[in-house]
Amino acid sequence: MALEKLQVLHALDVAETQRYHVRAVVIAGMGFFADAYDLFCIALVTKLLGRIYYHVPGRVEPGRLPPRLEAAINGVTFCGMIVGQLLFGWLGDKVGRKKFYGKTIMLMIMGSFLSGLSFGNTADGVMATLCFFRFWLGIGIGGDYPLSATIMSEYSNKRTRGSFVAAVFAMEGFGVLAGCIVTLVASATFQARFNAPAYEEDPAASTPPQADYVWRIILMVGAIPAVFTYHWRMKMPETARYTALVARDAEKAAHDMSKVLKVDITCEPDKEDSITTKDRDYGVFSRRFARRHGLHLLGAVACWFVLDVVFYSQNILQEEIFSDVKWIPKARTMSALEEAYRVSRAQAIIALCGTLPGYWFTIAFIDVVGRKAIQFLGFAMMTGFMLFIAALYDNLTSPSRRIWLVVMYTFTFFFTNFGPNSTTFIVPAEIFPAHLRTTCHGISAAAGKVGAIVGTFGFMYAAQKADGSEATETGYPSGIGVRASLLVLGASNVLGILFTCLLPEPKGRSLEEVSGDDGE
Repeated sequence: MALEKLQVLHALDVAETQRYHVRAVVIAGMGFFADAYDLFCIALVTKLLGRIYYHVPGRVEPGRLPPRLEAAINGVTFCGMIVGQLLFGWLGDKVGRKKFYGKTIMLMIMGSFLSGLSFGNTADGVMATLCFFRFWLGIGIGGDYPLSATIMSEYSNKRTRGSFVAAVFAMEGFGVLAGCIVTLVASATFQARFNAPAYEEDPAASTPPQADYVWRIILMVGAIPAVFTYHWRMKMPETARYTALVARDAEKAAHDMSKVLKVDITCEPDKEDSITTKDRDYGVFSRRFARRHGLHLLGAVACWFVLDVVFYSQNILQEEIFSDVKWIPKARTMSALEEAYRVSRAQAIIALCGTLPGYWFTIAFIDVVGRKAIQFLGFAMMTGFMLFIAALYDNLTSPSRRIWLVVMYTFTFFFTNFGPNSTTFIVPAEIFPAHLRTTCHGISAAAGKVGAIVGTFGFMYAAQKADGSEATETGYPSGIGVRASLLVLGASNVLGILFTCLLPEPKGRSLEEVSGDDGE
């Protein structure tokens, strides 16, 4: 077909790995580094916020964020991400991938910086402005998902495309680790300087006034990597696939890629008519799309939804598990800064041992065994480990067996990332036609963040002990407990396995072949 013979598309598909590939990975990846830092660092400071702003004199336990506020602070960013994913996904197909690539990073810079400047005359006022700024931060982070994934997939060759897109997403792991490191350094520095006592020794002095700087510094540092990314994003050319197939300017696509690939690519004016007249104007809600890609979109949406329900629930369950294995002592036995230090240290260990290796195993094997195989494996192993932990949870929390609980819990994170957390990001950037690629990726990603809201809010309550013994300390009503929550999450993974069957395998195929843009 004509599109298969466009020299510029063929040149991209067969190009050897070059400097521009590495540059594109770094530019898009640094955005994801900032995304992950901004998204996950809030969980490291929520306990500190509770101690600073919601301390009640005379209480046995330190101050905690009220459940409604903790839910709002965690959820408002997800709401912004849904808006950003849908909006910038649609704009990416309408006006180009690059057009708004710098705008998303600007929103992230402003959102991070202003979150640290949250102000108000009351505690609730500070939390309200924090939520406002994190909503806009979420829009920037959300917009980065469809644009970065699509830009990287459209720049890549068909042989190593999966590894390049996975490498962009793997920067999320370094962003999570960076958030832990910054929190460790900031909390340890302020604790050493002000030597705050434990809450049970002196409730007022356990949270020094200077602790208010700590959470602000942690949030504002997220703007730094985004600042360094902005200049390079603005210099990137538009992807040749958008220019040729959507904007229908094969001459400009050939000219842009000739400079990028440093080879001579002819513009082939005789083929421009076939590109221009080819009927590719059908939309996401058309019968033609439903017939060609309806099941693909259903599979991408459902898999990402299920994955994020499980993934963000795991983050909520971390607190309970860390407490059960005694990695984090009772809050009243620590100062506010020591608690922030211990929480970030525990999460850094999980990131180093489970999260980061999972991402890099995906990079190594995704173009060898394929996307679907890794997604099947990830969902299956997550199911197995969660059900095993749930079945033996009471025994595993005993002092002699705690290390095995941590090891198996770490493996669930490993197979989350060497599995659906990576592949759900990669596959939607490959299987849909060029004129709907960022739109469909944005829809899939937004479904994931709906799942994140379900996982975060639902299991924030569900993980509470069924006997209500934690109600006084946490302010949450009784739930079903960690063990039952793990059983529910394990069963949810089975749905991910079933919906994976609806997806095509893009490994080793050009984007035009797998999406049907080649006319087949």
